[in-house]
Amino acid sequence: MSQVGPFRVNSHRKLYENPYALNTVANVIFLEYSAGVGFSYSNTSSDYELSGDKRTAQDSHTFLVNWLERYPEYKNRDFYMAGSSYSGHYIPQLAKLILLENNKTDKPINLNGIAIGNPYLDTYINTIKEDEFLWSHAMYSDETHAMLLKTCNMTSFNSTECLSVRSQADREIGGIDLFNIYAPFCHSNGSSSSNVKPLEYDPCNDYYVLDYLNNPSVQKTLHAVPRNWTFCSTWINIEHTTMLHNMKQLIASGLRVWLYRQW
Repeated sequence: MSQVGPFRVNSHRKLYENPYALNTVANVIFLEYSAGVGFSYSNTSSDYELSGDKRTAQDSHTFLVNWLERYPEYKNRDFYMAGSSYSGHYIPQLAKLILLENNKTDKPINLNGIAIGNPYLDTYINTIKEDEFLWSHAMYSDETHAMLLKTCNMTSFNSTECLSVRSQADREIGGIDLFNIYAPFCHSNGSSSSNVKPLEYDPCNDYYVLDYLNNPSVQKTLHAVPRNWTFCSTWINIEHTTMLHNMKQLIASGLRVWLYRQW
């Protein structure tokens, strides 16, 4: 509802069709993972306690195998996986597991490629490149950037000196929208500071979706267990700091890989 789905939510908290949705060119499954994300849930509490990258890949693979058994007409179709942000961890691990399990069965998942936007692949590289991007767009001073380069290398990334300089950079940057640093800032009531035309970038879009999915009538229509819907959960266990080794293996296998920058 924020990017590539068949519907978006406008400032009046009503749905409208997205002409650029992925389902206009392909059959799409939108999968909530791991258990507890979105409206998904489990009746087994350990499913939440043991959540993490590895468990997410295993659960997602089990889902795909069972889904294709239930809808066998899709088994021979080309299959692609796409995501953004932390999918830079989820998708490479799931793709690697699919390729591994495909060698053990005569009914493989026909994985043809993966695509990840703004991929969170490596904690150190993602962070320093974000710093570099913001500095190159005059979001903080040359002096602070020089200090970041001096104090925040791969081995001292979590040092007291590095964290202190990063705090200085954050103070200089102030409040910005990281998805569009030149966009008008969204007010606390979920209304943009300027008129935004449909399908243009709206910094308040997240508020619209949040309000819509927390509407009791919407949750009832979706047959969802009533809950306070949020964008992110705080219980995800990050098990790896980098996915670069996974990406190298996937590329070496011949799998199509597309990494791209959104916005």
